[in-house]
Amino acid sequence: MAKFFKRRIVREKVLQILYAYELNQESHSTTKEEILKDIDNKNDKNFAEELINRIIINEINLDEKIKERVANWEITRIALLDKVLLRMGICELMYFPEIPPKVSINETIEIAKSFSTASSGKFINGIMDAVLTELKKNGELNKTGRGLIEETISKKSNRK
Repeated sequence: MAKFFKRRIVREKVLQILYAYELNQESHSTTKEEILKDIDNKNDKNFAEELINRIIINEINLDEKIKERVANWEITRIALLDKVLLRMGICELMYFPEIPPKVSINETIEIAKSFSTASSGKFINGIMDAVLTELKKNGELNKTGRGLIEETISKKSNRK
């Protein structure tokens, strides 16, 4: 199974855990253990746990990033599933330097298409693209490896 396909499954499981956590507002550890029990790869399991923990720890900051992008719209009016997906995608942009921005955005959109409404993909794309633009503009995008390829190629093309 391809690494990217496996990571999508892991992200879908993270979505399930965080959605249940939002609904119950109780400890997510039992749900996490149950949903992640069939993930055999240690790196995938570590990724899932780190993503969950970073989202929970940084929830207020992630929600602020979302609020800044939905002018004249209360964050409570955003579908819970879309809000959880946005937190996941923005968290990857901000706190996972090894994941290229395009991967985080595309994965979040594809999961939204499968699990949320017909218009969720476009909504999520717009917000995540705006957050990415802001992170780049403010010099806050901390990406290594493949995450910088696009920017490096763009700079070389502009010099010609």
